[in-house]
Amino acid sequence: MALAALRFRPYVSSRRPAHATMPQVPPVKTLCVLQHTEAEYLGLLEDHLESRSVRFRYFRPFTKGGTLPVDEEEYDGLMLLGGGPYGVVSGPLLASLAPEMRVARRFLESGRPVVGFGIGAILLAVAAGGGAEEAPLRFEVGEARREDAAPLAAMLPERFAYASYLRDLPVLPEGAEILARDPAGDPLVFAIGGNSFGFVCHPGIKSAMVEDLIMEFDEAPENTAELLDKLRSEQAGIAEALSAIMVGMVRQCGWMDATVSD
Repeated sequence: MALAALRFRPYVSSRRPAHATMPQVPPVKTLCVLQHTEAEYLGLLEDHLESRSVRFRYFRPFTKGGTLPVDEEEYDGLMLLGGGPYGVVSGPLLASLAPEMRVARRFLESGRPVVGFGIGAILLAVAAGGGAEEAPLRFEVGEARREDAAPLAAMLPERFAYASYLRDLPVLPEGAEILARDPAGDPLVFAIGGNSFGFVCHPGIKSAMVEDLIMEFDEAPENTAELLDKLRSEQAGIAEALSAIMVGMVRQCGWMDATVSD
């Protein structure tokens, strides 16, 4: 082949110029979720977290061979779920109470958010320096009222449907902020340190979760059939309120950009 017939393709580097910057991708957040019964889990929250690419890992210390996390520093937040009939100061006590309290305190001391539902809210209050008081096992369905004077309360609807299934009550620590109250005027949602939240209800509850709790344990509250019907009728309202709650929660907890839509 004649030299003059040769054609050379100019070299083009696939590397970016030294001054070019790669687009920044927010790190994926992972939550540690402590589950206390077979029946109660994140419920409606799972879809909200997954839609925001927030990962979560369940730990089930109540099962045979179940453990608590040993690599706590790898998690961006702690979620403490409800416990059905288990209590903190009365009734059958939560078996993993003491080690869970230590886990919650370490998360709080490191500045990472802790979110508790039901007995999880009581554990949060105690871990933050508050306490717990005896109250019977109860199943409630009602309408909560936002505390407009609380700065963080803007994350909640003015009024919203809720359902709770728990024993005992939290005694809030000094500095806790009440965000919403139940019809009796008792704290239903509270904040600690600006990025940790206690829900004396379960904002992502499903009626099937309560049905399974009733089946899972010998002890159950009174009027469960009537209240289950009421919960089913309020299910759409609970789901609607959760959409607003999750926007505020992920923002305050720093789990990702709260502008992501559901």
